Amino acid sequence: MSVSIYYSARRTTPLTTAESAAIQRIVSARAESFPYDDEEGLYLYDPGDDGDDQIVAGSTKLPGGDPGRWLPVTAHVLDSVTELRRAVGGAQWHVHLDDADVPWDETEGYALPGMRDEALAAELGGLCDGSGGQGG
Repeated sequence: MSVSIYYSARRTTPLTTAESAAIQRIVSARAESFPYDDEEGLYLYDPGDDGDDQIVAGSTKLPGGDPGRWLPVTAHVLDSVTELRRAVGGAQWHVHLDDADVPWDETEGYALPGMRDEALAAELGGLCDGSGGQGG
């Protein structure tokens, strides 16, 4: 079973040239800093020309085989979407992990409980390395 993060922004006015450039800079910088070459990172859909007020949309499939990668990928993607939201003003954003909304916090941005917990990440990583008699 795969789990994905979905993100979108809507507003009645289209992206400005400066906003489009900022989005491209963010996408490029975040791709360079992504922790795993073999996992899916921030992925934005091509904007449609269907008269919809959606100005940004994308999704990221989270790692399924290695629980130790789940938190770093989730944190990276949500930090990326936080940067996008801060670069595009006046939009209504919707970010969700499959059917569960990801909350927005003005200070922290998008985050899930425990997302930055190093002990939890280490424990999840240990599920696949065979230590402690656990398997994954």
